[in-house]
Amino acid sequence: MIDNKKVLFSGMQATGDLTLGNYLGALKNWVTLCDEYECFYSVVDMHSITVRQDPAELRKRARNLLTLYIAAGLDPEKNCLYYQSHVSAHAELAWILNCYAYMGELNRMTQFKDKASKHTENINTGLYTYPVLMAADILLYQADVVPVGKDQMQHLELCRDVAQRFNGIYGEVFTIPEGYLGKIGAKIMSLQEPEKKMSKSDENTNASIYLMDDPDTIMRKCKRAVTDSKACVSYEEDQPGIRNLLDIYCACTDKSTQEAVLEFEGKGYGDFKSAVGESVISVLLPIQTRFKELSTDKAYIDQIIKANAEKANYYAQKTLRKVQKKVGFPERIR
Repeated sequence: MIDNKKVLFSGMQATGDLTLGNYLGALKNWVTLCDEYECFYSVVDMHSITVRQDPAELRKRARNLLTLYIAAGLDPEKNCLYYQSHVSAHAELAWILNCYAYMGELNRMTQFKDKASKHTENINTGLYTYPVLMAADILLYQADVVPVGKDQMQHLELCRDVAQRFNGIYGEVFTIPEGYLGKIGAKIMSLQEPEKKMSKSDENTNASIYLMDDPDTIMRKCKRAVTDSKACVSYEEDQPGIRNLLDIYCACTDKSTQEAVLEFEGKGYGDFKSAVGESVISVLLPIQTRFKELSTDKAYIDQIIKANAEKANYYAQKTLRKVQKKVGFPERIR
């Protein structure tokens, strides 16, 4: 609890380019949460290095992601936007929590198995203990709530288990976080394989719309989106491609599914796809314009990075000092 507000923590990796799914599924809804919560949004660059990265490219992507946070509407005066790597307490708490997480718990993490199968040449211990670092991310700020998708629920449960175990030994040190149960963003699927989520790591570039795609590219990808032979715009289980495009259209226009279906009644897929493309362009163009403006103002972004890192460090150190004292580390002479 900070200033009588519950604390919310979330973050995104500084790898790949953010997609329309990242925006509509998370970022768009983050913008409104600062009125209700004290929000910490991290660029989780420490998590990113579980897979080999080009150093210069990682630095560039991390800065671009933080700039995109602001361009998408996150006010850095009302939200704490910071680099995970600029707060050393993340790594320090992760080491301590590693000593309270069990091998059996980590062995059950399905994301580790999935990532290990994709990176067989680099199955490192960071990939294995990734959920413990994620637990440290959350517990450092005494987060009450964490927005998580289904693929991260296992990690949140581990976080809760480790926090409860620690509290059981040392008293009420950590707030036990809950999954965020507020407004959930649209779940946007692949344009080419609508049975799976839109992903920034998809090898098929036509499957995902990226936040920085130009209008022509956005329209081309929408027109190439997989549909079906029914030639009818309806929200049916056997029309996953059309359902996905309707979800995109509704998320971009704030219309209900019923309103959208009525709007395209009697119209062909060509008209429908064009309308979807136009709706996406209308949402992304202002973000792109603001991103380009912010990117030219190096001093402003640098000031945000410095000020927000100081704020994050202040709250993180409060928790870390308490944990260090509980486990018996010698007090630091200041």
